[in-house]
Amino acid sequence: MQQVWEFVAGLWGQQLFGIGVGRIVIAAVVLIAFLLARHLLARLILWRLRVRGRKTEKPRFNKIIDSLKKPIGLVPVIIGLFLATEILELDGQLQIVADDVNLSLVIVAVFWAAYCLVEPMSFALKPVERMYSGEMAEWVAKAIKGAFIFLAVVSILELWGVQVAPILAGLGIFGVAVALGAQDLFKNLIAGLLIIAEKRFGNGDWIKVDGVVEGTVEKIGFRSTLVRRFDKAPVQVPNFLLSDHAVTNFSAMTYRRIYWTIGVEYRTTVDQLRQIRDEIEAYITDNDVFVRPEDAATFVRIDSFSDSSINIMLYCFTVTTNWGEWLAIKEELSYTLKQIIEGAGTAFAFPSQSVYVETLPGERPEVFSPPDSTKPALPNDPAESSAG
Repeated sequence: MQQVWEFVAGLWGQQLFGIGVGRIVIAAVVLIAFLLARHLLARLILWRLRVRGRKTEKPRFNKIIDSLKKPIGLVPVIIGLFLATEILELDGQLQIVADDVNLSLVIVAVFWAAYCLVEPMSFALKPVERMYSGEMAEWVAKAIKGAFIFLAVVSILELWGVQVAPILAGLGIFGVAVALGAQDLFKNLIAGLLIIAEKRFGNGDWIKVDGVVEGTVEKIGFRSTLVRRFDKAPVQVPNFLLSDHAVTNFSAMTYRRIYWTIGVEYRTTVDQLRQIRDEIEAYITDNDVFVRPEDAATFVRIDSFSDSSINIMLYCFTVTTNWGEWLAIKEELSYTLKQIIEGAGTAFAFPSQSVYVETLPGERPEVFSPPDSTKPALPNDPAESSAG
């Protein structure tokens, strides 16, 4: 046992890269202890912050604390690494490298925390959302996140002695070549900005672009917009198609239109036509589900005479823009129209065609008389024309 102790004591006093083995073991134990206890220490820090948050009585404070969970988990690692390097008592180049590693981790923790704080602090972007739209605020938040990542990378590179300015200059030259091959990418990016700035549509809107897509907008991205069709199939539409084409935004409707042509039979009298028109107009104007005539154009008029019907034009708007409610209103209107027209003593017209013949052929067929083959046919002989 004494020999083992002497061996350990001798090994403890040995030097490795100019550092005592004992110091290396103690530094390793400290670092491992902080790595194992980092979750516990992070929870302790978060608990203390939450206790302080209860005193402030601000609901947003808890969201901010929860977003910092992962960056705070890096703090015990930084502390453990710092203590380990202090125990080692490094000097010269090793100390410089150790300091750079510690500072790099501090930079990562700081910018990581800033990156995570963008989401819970998004309430600060409310002016942008009010001025433009929620989508523009999302884009600004993404740009801020990208800026934090860029600054973190630049700071670490500068710390390690890497000159960033020449790299950026080289990237500028390289970017010209990339831009020539990525014109579509920049075109879609600019188109996305124009879509948001012009407030053409937003997330959740029902849009239609003839020949392109019709559905509900789910997300406006940097390059494309995700539109969910009504059969639940997702469609990624390049932004320039939504910027260069006419877009119908059904969700932006103030009212929803009903535009019908109602055909009645030609045997309908003038009095019946007046009765039908007046009753339809009364139903539209007296029903609260339809927009008042003074607020939107409303017409019930005898419009035209078609091939098989006298056409009545019905043009009105519903108060609701919800598709399901609009369909229910149209259904009830259909029942009412049928009752009105049948109650007036007439009926709906259907496509028909009448053929008038002045004289009918006789019942007996005509007798076919072949030409006389023994008689030579003259050029103007009727027999030649009959035979021909």
